[in-house]
Amino acid sequence: MPVRTESLPHASNRSMRVRVHTPIGVAVVRWHGDPQEADGHHLVEWTVDEDIHWGLNTHAVFSAEPELRQEDHRVIMRGILHLDEAGPWLQLGDWPVLLDMASPVHTDMDGSWVEISVEADHVGLYPYRI
Repeated sequence: MPVRTESLPHASNRSMRVRVHTPIGVAVVRWHGDPQEADGHHLVEWTVDEDIHWGLNTHAVFSAEPELRQEDHRVIMRGILHLDEAGPWLQLGDWPVLLDMASPVHTDMDGSWVEISVEADHVGLYPYRI
């Protein structure tokens, strides 16, 4: 996913944070790249290292439009849920976000629009070069 990032001040005992600007919204997340390169334009891979619990932090939505937003200390991602042999993942716009489902999801939810709400500290960006 091509994004623009801005580094944010951080305490030495915390992971580096960036404000990430995407075509579908803005949020503050962890940065897993070189701190010297945190400001700029990047291709990134998203990670969510919080278990996804259907009905608690994940639910179906009627809005058929991808979105990324921040509400207090939580990052909200809206996209299409895919359940396949590689594991569950969220199609966030044109980009995949791998998920760890802690509770079972009925297979008829495959291809459904969902909204996931996770702690911002559990969402990370990994820059990569092609």
